[in-house]
Amino acid sequence: MIRLFTAIEIPESVRLRLSLLQGGVPGARWVPLENMHLTLRFIGEVDHAIARDIDDVLAEIRAPSFSLALKGVGEFGRKEARSLWADVSDGQALQHLAGKIESSLQRMGLPAETRKYSPHLTLARLQDVPISEIQTFLAAHALFQSEPFEVRAFTLFSSRQTAKGSRYRVESVYPLGG
Repeated sequence: MIRLFTAIEIPESVRLRLSLLQGGVPGARWVPLENMHLTLRFIGEVDHAIARDIDDVLAEIRAPSFSLALKGVGEFGRKEARSLWADVSDGQALQHLAGKIESSLQRMGLPAETRKYSPHLTLARLQDVPISEIQTFLAAHALFQSEPFEVRAFTLFSSRQTAKGSRYRVESVYPLGG
């Protein structure tokens, strides 16, 4: 079995800027620089034969390349915040690509994603962090904005849990058109 997801890789210059936001929240588990990405679709655990079929289906997707920037920060959680994230300034092209991936995976027989797609880049996972600390972080970084970057491909990653956290490996890269 292999655990898969599709994502946009983030340029190193943007990841370095994001890493400067990571601090000042006691109890936050910050995402390592090398793991920063924009998830398009979490696929989950599949056997290797299905993984090969997924690769074939994703290779058939045609979508234009686009420019993207990150802007602002937020938090997810209902009663208690579970994560801090950076927002996408204009996610229309990202939504379009995620929709193409979703429909391609459904056509090959994978179950539909049940959650509405919400483009974001996870900065930290939270557990028992006081709301005042989260509010301070959100206020301090509300005006964060990355430089725009070109998205010319999307990537299929595998994920493996280790004692030191998740380890991601690039399985395939799929170019986007001009």
